[in-house]
Amino acid sequence: MNTAKRIYNVLFISVFATMLGLGIVSPLLPIYAENLGATGIWLGIIFSAFALSRSVFMPVIGRISDRRGRKWIILIGMFAYAVLSLAYIIVDSVYSLTAVRFAHGLASAMVVPIAMAYVADLSEKGREGSHMGNFSISMFLGMGMGPLLGGFLNDAFGLDSVFYVMAGLSAFATILVGISLPEAKRGTFTVQEGNPVPMRKILTLPVMRGVMVFAFISALGRGGMMVFIPVFGPLIAISPTEVGIVLSANTFLMALLQVPMGRITDTGNKVVLIVAGSAITALAIGAIPFSGSFGPLLAITSLVGIGGAIQQPAIMALTVDAGRTIGMGTSMGAYNTVFGIGMIIAPLMGGVFMDYIGIDAVFYVGGAISLLGTGIFAVMMQRNARAADRKDIPGSG
Repeated sequence: MNTAKRIYNVLFISVFATMLGLGIVSPLLPIYAENLGATGIWLGIIFSAFALSRSVFMPVIGRISDRRGRKWIILIGMFAYAVLSLAYIIVDSVYSLTAVRFAHGLASAMVVPIAMAYVADLSEKGREGSHMGNFSISMFLGMGMGPLLGGFLNDAFGLDSVFYVMAGLSAFATILVGISLPEAKRGTFTVQEGNPVPMRKILTLPVMRGVMVFAFISALGRGGMMVFIPVFGPLIAISPTEVGIVLSANTFLMALLQVPMGRITDTGNKVVLIVAGSAITALAIGAIPFSGSFGPLLAITSLVGIGGAIQQPAIMALTVDAGRTIGMGTSMGAYNTVFGIGMIIAPLMGGVFMDYIGIDAVFYVGGAISLLGTGIFAVMMQRNARAADRKDIPGSG
């Protein structure tokens, strides 16, 4: 128990530090890219490069971690975070910035999904929502505090200071993992004596099919919000500092609500929670163009955070449950890969809408897609439940 607590604490602090580093740069990167000459479409390409490399490498890295261990993968990924943070300082074109983002995505594929798989290994049956919800605080709190810290550093010391601090946080996380994180015992993270099921069999699990469809459409609907709010803000006379507050408040709410929502997830209906949270998020995204000023925009994006907090522990609990069959690294890799594919398409799609129709269309379409995806997921899970009920009835099969 002491070892499990130690592992959890080390991973929590390390992921928090890493996500704080990423959050620092998130509200400034679109502006940084525009200063290099990026159009709306190029903004989409730059952000999609990060998600593309994550999606390509996560399934492979997840399966390797199921077979060979997790610590060394996390360690390499965090070290790469630190090095790549400094690389942002020397980029001089949208092309080099895209290359750095692609490499950063690979490093990301080696950190967060593998850390999540490590924590999932420690989750007791029936407490998946609480464990994953509590651990998600490290990600959301880091991403929430990051924009505020990034805005302060940029105003006080200039943009380069943001990347130096980002590198320092990642270096700290690397040292902490290297010194304090034990490797998981082989039996802890493997399935069927070290032989996870083939990737093609992931979709044979009805729950995993629903999770992956939801992850894709959710990312497709929400993916443009974080990219284009920093561009939308100045259009309604919102300062960069206020944009940072908007992005931080959204993520802080998700962090603060993870613990109670994790507990509710363990005793409640996971599918109902996912559908309710996703519907709230979808409607709020579609309402962003109606904000008009800082206060209403803050309220609307706070609703996005509340909706995300309601559905996040539940979708993670379903993924953990599937991981007990196919391997935690494999299930987390599959979820994050499909989510990443949506995050590739969303900024590109948003960039096209921004350049050819207007930035309001980015949020209208995002909200509509999220709402449609919520309905599709609800229908899929209802059919899965009916099929399971038929199998339980004697003589039905």
